[in-house]
Amino acid sequence: MAEVLLTHSYHLPYDSKQLRKMQPYTPIGTLYAATALRDAGISVAVFDSMLKAPETGFREMLQEHQPKIVAVYEDDFNFLSKMCLTRMREVAWEIAEAAKQVGAVVIVHGSDSTDNPDLFLMNGFDYVLCGEAEEVLTALCRALLYGEELPALDGLVTTGQDGEVVRSLQGMAKNATWANLSSPARDLIDLDPYRKAWVKTHGYFSTNMVSSRGCPFRCNWCAKPISANKFHLRAAEVVAEEMLQLKVNGGAQHIWFGDDVFALNQHWVEQFAEEVIKRDASIPFKIQSRADLMTEQTVQHLKMAGCAEVWMGVESGSQIILDAMDKGITLAEVATARRRLKDAGIRACFFLQFGYPGETWIELQQTIALVRELRPDDIGISFSYPLPGTVFYERVRMQLGTKRNWADSDDLCIMFKAAYKTEFYRAVRNALHAEVDSWKESKLPEEARIHLEYLWLNVSELEPVSRDPDVFTFSANSGVPVASAIVPVQQLTLARKG
Repeated sequence: MAEVLLTHSYHLPYDSKQLRKMQPYTPIGTLYAATALRDAGISVAVFDSMLKAPETGFREMLQEHQPKIVAVYEDDFNFLSKMCLTRMREVAWEIAEAAKQVGAVVIVHGSDSTDNPDLFLMNGFDYVLCGEAEEVLTALCRALLYGEELPALDGLVTTGQDGEVVRSLQGMAKNATWANLSSPARDLIDLDPYRKAWVKTHGYFSTNMVSSRGCPFRCNWCAKPISANKFHLRAAEVVAEEMLQLKVNGGAQHIWFGDDVFALNQHWVEQFAEEVIKRDASIPFKIQSRADLMTEQTVQHLKMAGCAEVWMGVESGSQIILDAMDKGITLAEVATARRRLKDAGIRACFFLQFGYPGETWIELQQTIALVRELRPDDIGISFSYPLPGTVFYERVRMQLGTKRNWADSDDLCIMFKAAYKTEFYRAVRNALHAEVDSWKESKLPEEARIHLEYLWLNVSELEPVSRDPDVFTFSANSGVPVASAIVPVQQLTLARKG
């Protein structure tokens, strides 16, 4: 029996794109919340909805534990949670309804509920926790469980006796001690389904951990409803020790670091490499970082520690668009980072973004050209997605209709006035993905070559008929080039190099 039942709302089978990839990772943010509760002496259980059906599995755990409190505590380290997908929202509301049926107090924490607390209160939740909420969750649970007077808590939203929404004076909670928490409570979930899914699909077992939380950079499309611009970094020796435990006791053969930005502190990366080597904890891992952080020293230390893959937010091959995003990097830095990683034997992969305001066919072609020139080992393509709290959202807010969120990560639709219709961006995505994938073949089969040419021909045919004429009308002083010509398919389909 547990006093508090923690869960989250992401269920892999509800997301067709991620189901095809079959790369499930544990809900680290939820498990950190469990650690905080347990360290405070509160008994806690976790229902992990990643691979188990929430409709049946959650109700079974409700009956087993009869908890006084249920908390839907989203995984803040999962980019899918940050996207505020409507399918996740629906699952959260179903969980709240089931919890209410057994008389539990229901709490929610996450990006979506932080942006829309009133909506979640209307759909069964008693409390919404905003910001870095582990300490607030612990204090709230203690007061509810032991009949204590509810203290003034930052980041708390609830409903008053008169039915009005009541918010704390400090709208966002901060947890400066997060980096000192014990390792996430992985013992409260079953790792075996994760291991089986990974081995069956990929032939090895990958699991996740984090070395930091938050990001101090200010890309104006990036939503930060939890940590804002705060950055918390765990001690290098603690991270290296956790990696060792996952390697030895968890049977992990690969690690994904879910940090928003890894390698921000060059000195820390050096310490981390030393601690990993000291413990013989090295295991292949991948990270997310930035091109301007890939100094020669950092790349060498990453290699020493076992880094096999770096995903960088390149976003665009146009410096104009990068500057409009407040990205803070240059194309020259991207090229240098790619070269350094390649020289070190580390896979360099690019996150790309289509549809940002001001991007026309000219800028899209510059992105295609950059990919072809630098030949990253892999790419991930998304479409510009306006989330509340961002400069980008405010720029396009008046253009948004009733659809404000993607249903799942495969939705990939444009929700504002971009230069092109969604169908065109999807065509470019499909063609560029196929071309990058073709580079993995020493000799491309004739059928695959014909298919690739067809994909680029489709792009060429869609380009003139997919434009939004209003978006393509810029003022004389806008400084944004206008797409004026269709590029022949012969130029789109790059001649293959050996």
